[in-house]
Amino acid sequence: MNFAAQLFYTSYLSERLERLYSPRPALKDGEENDPFWQREELRLGPGQPSCPYKPGPVSNGAAGRRPTLIEPERLKDFGEEDLLNGDVKVYETKVVGGPEIVLMEPPKTRRVSEFRIISRPPVQYLRFEDISAAAFRIQAGIQKTPCTYSRLSKQYGMEIYLKKEQLHYTGSVKERGVLYLLTSLTQEQQRKGVIVASDCNFSMAVAHHAVELKVPVFVIMPSCCASPRLRIYRDYGAMVISYGSTSHDSQNHARHLAKENGYLYLEEDESPAYLAGLGTVGMEIYEQVPKLDAVVVPAAGQYGLLAGTAAAIKHLNSQILVIGIEPDGFPLLLQSLKTDGPVKDMHSNPNKKLYGDLMERSLGANTFQLAKKLVDKVISVSEEDSLVAMLRFQEFERSTVDTEGAMGLAAILAGQLPELRGKKVAVVVSSANMELELVRQCVDRALVLDERVSKFSVQLGEWPGDMARLLDVLSREDVRLLDVCHRRHSDKADLFNAKVECVVETRDKAQSSQLRKTLSERYPSLCWLDR
Repeated sequence: MNFAAQLFYTSYLSERLERLYSPRPALKDGEENDPFWQREELRLGPGQPSCPYKPGPVSNGAAGRRPTLIEPERLKDFGEEDLLNGDVKVYETKVVGGPEIVLMEPPKTRRVSEFRIISRPPVQYLRFEDISAAAFRIQAGIQKTPCTYSRLSKQYGMEIYLKKEQLHYTGSVKERGVLYLLTSLTQEQQRKGVIVASDCNFSMAVAHHAVELKVPVFVIMPSCCASPRLRIYRDYGAMVISYGSTSHDSQNHARHLAKENGYLYLEEDESPAYLAGLGTVGMEIYEQVPKLDAVVVPAAGQYGLLAGTAAAIKHLNSQILVIGIEPDGFPLLLQSLKTDGPVKDMHSNPNKKLYGDLMERSLGANTFQLAKKLVDKVISVSEEDSLVAMLRFQEFERSTVDTEGAMGLAAILAGQLPELRGKKVAVVVSSANMELELVRQCVDRALVLDERVSKFSVQLGEWPGDMARLLDVLSREDVRLLDVCHRRHSDKADLFNAKVECVVETRDKAQSSQLRKTLSERYPSLCWLDR
């Protein structure tokens, strides 16, 4: 109620109370004194002389309503509520000059095709978190191999650190991926068992770690497999079965047994668990060699070691170079990078004795994408350079490795990485599984390639002492005579001469050059032969 209404209401009540309590005039003759409740002063509200108020029972109807104390007609001008007989009447009050409210238009309906779809980043096939999980899982079953400073560092002008993965129980780095792969299997699959059908480092790792994990393991080998190799699998505790004459026969039989008995057929592939296990090599290298500049990794087999190591190294430090090395006779990754896609059919003929079943391997799409994205450089090395690298391992590192394990060092020895001079380089030595007879043949061949074993022939007369003088020359030059062949009737034209063939070994290339110079001066008929 505003101030004007309050003022009016106060004056109105004062007037009514004054009339009510003022003295009444004297009654005339014949007039009766009305009761108190029928006095006219108590009729508040509008006067109706033609319709005198008659009291009656109080009810909710129109006849029994109690009159209001305020005349509503006098309050309408003030915009107040009218309380009339219990009813509420609201009178609208128009506000002049108020702000105009403008309603917003409803949003337009848009089609789904009009919305811009934000593509999510693709899920990485191999994450660093997977490699870290693999390192934690396999730490109890895999030893942490050393990464030692090489004695060849000063000779080649760089700090070379050798990550000696050949020191694992089966002599191969593939134990890392195999162990994490086996521990990732379900309990039901571990109870049924696994089966392999190839004579390689992967199968040897499966045979060893499956037995350690109490997982039944079966190895299917062709009948042409050497007995010493079969004995190795049996010593690990695997069930070895000879079947077929070729590796394809044994593989088909292994798949048949796996389907029939519920075994899990395992072969070296690009499964995430296998690659994550191999990637733990990169984590250890980064921890063992501070301020590293480059990592040289062999890229044979399924290229999982190269992809996994690159994923770990590049996550820890993207400035470290990752260089992949593959054999010159089977440059699968190089050809795939040139064609921008994994090559399925590789027409080449690598040495099967040195590189095993390399021709049966393939490059997976995911591994290729990882190598394309993370590997900085890929080069190929010749068979001769790998053999010489094997010889350097035996002489300077006092260890025996196979050609696959020596490929990283072979690239440095061949001078194919001049950009690494003066830098700190880690070289992964992946494996050392080679038969003893093949090792001997490789060493003999490497000595010839290194020009430390030479073969020559000379013509000697029939005079006594000619042979002794030749041996005396060799003795003064301090060379080692490995073999000598004396042929008296080798040529019909020289009836009075004899042909002598000698095989000698020198300390190094310098001594070999000096021997050639000395013999050429004394024997004009000297002829150097290739072995």
